[in-house]
Amino acid sequence: MQLLALGDSLTAGYGLEHEQAFTSVLQQAIDKAGLDAHVLDGGVSGDTSTGAVARLDWALGDNPDAAIVELGGNDGLRGQPPAQMERNIAAILDRLQTRHIPVLLSGMMAPPNMGQDYARAFAAAFERLSHRPGLLYDPFFLQGVATHEDFEQGDHIHPNAAGVRVIVARLMPQVRALIGEARHR
Repeated sequence: MQLLALGDSLTAGYGLEHEQAFTSVLQQAIDKAGLDAHVLDGGVSGDTSTGAVARLDWALGDNPDAAIVELGGNDGLRGQPPAQMERNIAAILDRLQTRHIPVLLSGMMAPPNMGQDYARAFAAAFERLSHRPGLLYDPFFLQGVATHEDFEQGDHIHPNAAGVRVIVARLMPQVRALIGEARHR
Protein backbone atom coordinates (compact mmCIF):
# COMPACT_ATOMS: atom_id res chain seq x y z
CA MET A 1 0.00 0.00 0.00
CA GLN A 2 1.26 3.47 -0.94
CA LEU A 3 0.60 6.47 1.34
CA LEU A 4 1.25 9.89 -0.21
CA ALA A 5 2.25 12.72 2.12
CA LEU A 6 1.46 15.86 0.10
CA GLY A 7 2.66 19.03 1.72
CA ASP A 8 5.17 21.81 2.14
CA SER A 9 8.39 22.15 4.16
CA LEU A 10 6.73 20.64 7.23
CA THR A 11 6.27 17.43 5.26
CA ALA A 12 9.59 17.74 3.40
CA GLY A 13 11.59 18.08 6.62
CA TYR A 14 13.12 21.51 6.11
CA GLY A 15 16.27 21.92 8.21
CA LEU A 16 16.40 18.25 9.23
CA GLU A 17 18.39 15.22 8.19
CA HIS A 18 16.42 12.89 5.90
CA GLU A 19 15.87 10.30 8.64
CA GLN A 20 14.45 13.02 10.95
CA ALA A 21 11.92 14.36 8.41
CA PHE A 22 8.18 13.78 8.76
CA THR A 23 7.92 11.16 6.01
CA SER A 24 10.87 9.15 7.37
CA VAL A 25 9.65 9.25 10.97
CA LEU A 26 6.14 8.38 9.81
CA GLN A 27 7.52 5.41 7.86
CA GLN A 28 9.39 4.26 10.97
CA ALA A 29 6.19 4.50 13.06
CA ILE A 30 4.19 2.62 10.42
CA ASP A 31 6.82 -0.12 10.30
CA LYS A 32 6.94 -0.34 14.11
CA ALA A 33 3.13 -0.68 14.20
CA GLY A 34 3.36 -3.58 11.73
CA LEU A 35 1.32 -1.80 9.09
CA ASP A 36 2.05 -2.64 5.48
CA ALA A 37 2.39 0.81 3.94
CA HIS A 38 5.09 2.74 2.13
CA VAL A 39 5.19 6.52 2.60
CA LEU A 40 5.67 8.57 -0.58
CA ASP A 41 7.34 11.92 0.09
CA GLY A 42 5.29 14.60 -1.69
CA GLY A 43 6.62 17.48 0.39
CA VAL A 44 8.09 20.55 -1.31
CA SER A 45 9.58 23.33 0.81
CA GLY A 46 8.03 26.70 0.14
CA ASP A 47 5.00 25.25 -1.59
CA THR A 48 1.63 26.94 -1.36
CA SER A 49 -1.71 25.32 -2.01
CA THR A 50 -1.51 26.78 -5.54
CA GLY A 51 1.81 25.01 -6.12
CA ALA A 52 0.44 21.75 -4.75
CA VAL A 53 -2.52 21.85 -7.16
CA ALA A 54 -0.10 22.44 -10.04
CA ARG A 55 2.05 19.42 -9.12
CA LEU A 56 -0.74 17.07 -8.11
CA ASP A 57 -0.51 14.94 -11.26
CA TRP A 58 3.20 14.40 -10.56
CA ALA A 59 2.44 13.48 -6.93
CA LEU A 60 -0.18 10.97 -8.05
CA GLY A 61 2.26 9.32 -10.46
CA ASP A 62 3.03 6.49 -8.02
CA ASN A 63 -0.70 5.68 -7.70
CA PRO A 64 -1.10 6.15 -3.95
CA ASP A 65 -3.79 4.25 -2.10
CA ALA A 66 -4.22 6.94 0.57
CA ALA A 67 -3.01 10.49 1.18
CA ILE A 68 -2.14 12.90 3.94
CA VAL A 69 -2.58 16.52 2.84
CA GLU A 70 -0.66 19.13 4.86
CA LEU A 71 -0.85 22.57 3.27
CA GLY A 72 -1.63 26.18 4.11
CA GLY A 73 1.41 27.30 6.08
CA ASN A 74 3.03 29.13 3.19
CA ASP A 75 -0.31 30.54 2.06
CA GLY A 76 -0.57 32.14 5.49
CA LEU A 77 3.03 33.33 5.61
CA ARG A 78 2.57 34.99 2.22
CA GLY A 79 -0.81 36.50 3.10
CA GLN A 80 -2.60 34.62 0.33
CA PRO A 81 -6.40 34.96 0.49
CA PRO A 82 -7.86 32.17 2.63
CA ALA A 83 -10.64 31.68 0.03
CA GLN A 84 -8.01 30.94 -2.61
CA MET A 85 -6.30 28.42 -0.30
CA GLU A 86 -9.65 26.80 0.40
CA ARG A 87 -10.43 26.48 -3.34
CA ASN A 88 -7.01 24.95 -3.99
CA ILE A 89 -7.23 22.41 -1.18
CA ALA A 90 -10.81 21.59 -2.21
CA ALA A 91 -9.57 20.95 -5.76
CA ILE A 92 -6.91 18.58 -4.39
CA LEU A 93 -9.47 16.77 -2.24
CA ASP A 94 -11.87 16.53 -5.20
CA ARG A 95 -9.17 15.00 -7.36
CA LEU A 96 -8.24 12.48 -4.67
CA GLN A 97 -11.90 11.62 -4.12
CA THR A 98 -12.39 11.07 -7.86
CA ARG A 99 -9.59 8.51 -7.67
CA HIS A 100 -11.16 6.93 -4.55
CA ILE A 101 -8.13 7.82 -2.43
CA PRO A 102 -8.99 8.26 1.26
CA VAL A 103 -7.50 11.41 2.80
CA LEU A 104 -6.31 12.70 6.13
CA LEU A 105 -6.34 16.51 5.90
CA SER A 106 -4.16 18.20 8.50
CA GLY A 107 -5.03 21.83 9.01
CA MET A 108 -2.94 24.88 9.70
CA MET A 109 -3.34 28.12 11.62
CA ALA A 110 -2.57 31.55 10.24
CA PRO A 111 0.53 33.33 11.54
CA PRO A 112 -0.44 35.72 14.36
CA ASN A 113 1.05 38.73 12.60
CA MET A 114 -1.66 38.56 9.90
CA GLY A 115 -4.32 39.87 12.29
CA GLN A 116 -7.50 38.44 13.76
CA ASP A 117 -9.73 38.88 10.71
CA TYR A 118 -7.29 36.97 8.54
CA ALA A 119 -6.87 34.29 11.23
CA ARG A 120 -10.65 33.83 11.50
CA ALA A 121 -11.04 33.53 7.71
CA PHE A 122 -8.12 31.10 7.56
CA ALA A 123 -9.56 28.91 10.35
CA ALA A 124 -13.03 29.05 8.76
CA ALA A 125 -11.61 27.74 5.47
CA PHE A 126 -10.22 24.64 7.19
CA GLU A 127 -13.41 24.26 9.22
CA ARG A 128 -15.48 24.11 6.02
CA LEU A 129 -13.04 21.68 4.41
CA SER A 130 -13.16 19.44 7.49
CA HIS A 131 -16.86 18.67 6.90
CA ARG A 132 -16.32 16.93 3.57
CA PRO A 133 -17.81 13.42 3.59
CA GLY A 134 -15.37 10.61 4.26
CA LEU A 135 -12.49 12.92 5.16
CA LEU A 136 -10.31 12.28 8.19
CA TYR A 137 -9.36 15.63 9.72
CA ASP A 138 -6.65 16.85 12.04
CA PRO A 139 -7.20 20.53 12.93
CA PHE A 140 -3.56 21.62 13.31
CA PHE A 141 -0.48 19.83 12.00
CA LEU A 142 1.79 21.58 14.52
CA GLN A 143 -0.43 20.92 17.55
CA GLY A 144 1.74 20.31 20.61
CA VAL A 145 4.80 21.65 18.77
CA ALA A 146 4.13 25.27 17.78
CA THR A 147 5.28 27.74 20.41
CA HIS A 148 7.17 25.00 22.33
CA GLU A 149 10.86 25.86 21.97
CA ASP A 150 11.91 22.30 22.81
CA PHE A 151 10.16 21.11 19.64
CA GLU A 152 10.97 23.95 17.21
CA GLN A 153 13.93 24.90 15.11
CA GLY A 154 15.44 28.36 15.63
CA ASP A 155 13.07 29.90 13.07
CA HIS A 156 10.10 29.12 15.38
CA ILE A 157 8.20 27.78 12.37
CA HIS A 158 9.58 24.34 11.57
CA PRO A 159 9.66 21.41 13.99
CA ASN A 160 12.97 19.98 15.07
CA ALA A 161 13.55 16.21 15.21
CA ALA A 162 11.80 15.93 18.60
CA GLY A 163 8.89 17.98 17.29
CA VAL A 164 8.47 15.70 14.28
CA ARG A 165 8.28 12.72 16.63
CA VAL A 166 5.51 14.51 18.59
CA ILE A 167 3.57 15.17 15.37
CA VAL A 168 3.89 11.60 14.14
CA ALA A 169 2.90 10.10 17.50
CA ARG A 170 -0.17 12.34 17.63
CA LEU A 171 -1.20 11.53 14.05
CA MET A 172 -0.61 7.77 14.18
CA PRO A 173 -4.15 6.81 15.33
CA GLN A 174 -5.58 8.68 12.32
CA VAL A 175 -2.89 7.30 10.01
CA ARG A 176 -3.83 3.80 11.15
CA ALA A 177 -7.49 4.56 10.39
CA LEU A 178 -6.52 6.01 6.99
CA ILE A 179 -4.57 2.88 6.07
CA GLY A 180 -7.53 0.78 7.19
CA GLU A 181 -9.88 2.79 4.97
CA ALA A 182 -7.56 2.36 1.99
CA ARG A 183 -7.47 -1.40 2.49
CA HIS A 184 -11.28 -1.64 2.64
CA ARG A 185 -12.15 0.39 -0.44
